[in-house]
Amino acid sequence: MSVSAKSLVSALSMRGPHRVLRGNLGIAGQPGVVYTPESGLDLPAVAFAHGWLTSAENYKSLLEHIASWGFVVAAPDTERGPIPSHLDLGTDLLTTLDIVSKVRLGDGTISVRPDRLALAGHGMGAGAAVIAAAQRRVATVVALFPAPTSPAAENIAPDLDTPGLILTGDDLDSVSSNARALAAAWSGSSLLRTIDGASHNGIIEGRRLFAALGAGRYEHKTDKTTRALVTGYLLATLLADKKYAIFADPEAEIPHTKVVDPHAEVEVEAPKLSIGTVAKLIRG
Repeated sequence: MSVSAKSLVSALSMRGPHRVLRGNLGIAGQPGVVYTPESGLDLPAVAFAHGWLTSAENYKSLLEHIASWGFVVAAPDTERGPIPSHLDLGTDLLTTLDIVSKVRLGDGTISVRPDRLALAGHGMGAGAAVIAAAQRRVATVVALFPAPTSPAAENIAPDLDTPGLILTGDDLDSVSSNARALAAAWSGSSLLRTIDGASHNGIIEGRRLFAALGAGRYEHKTDKTTRALVTGYLLATLLADKKYAIFADPEAEIPHTKVVDPHAEVEVEAPKLSIGTVAKLIRG
């Protein structure tokens, strides 16, 4: 585990050097929110899609964090009901990219460079980002704890030669995750990395009702590590900053994470037998 990796993760888990402004995408006809550095021209931009039964507000700290490192980050706030359209959410992501890349933001002192665009999302939003990336070429895609979508993102991934980061947790092979299949199908340079101790809803903020029921609890450590990994990956890919190259390197060892080979055979743990069960088997 390299010291440089530790120090970079530590630095990137904290807010960046830029003061962050918040804006309303609805002014341009797309419900949603946008976070930007206070000023800057030709900035990189990320369009982010929320997960199931959540909203852009549930990712406020994550989006602000990425913006504080010099990115324009915008999130459509649509398809929030129990039966969302993943196709429509993908379309809204592309509309969001159009808005931030073609319109001067803030008081006119903020602009986006059109060849430095990324699509990202969490859960079903990760699948929507893949769906959107198949319709328009972007510089990179970030899929956080991806969940099954319709159409299936893993059926679209073979058409993507775009670099991609796929983050997931200990529930990598649960029914709520298609991370392994997505990474295996990706034709571009995809990187599948797990976060130790993380669950698929750990980065969602403010879901008190779900947390009270024991589902979807916010995990501070998961969120902190996710912020560092996503920010480092975007700096390495969108800005080609060599200082952060380890975050796009499948050989790099990063604290509290592991790189997974999606093509490796999955080991199925044999069921454990109790002493009583063994005794019954012996008696026949």
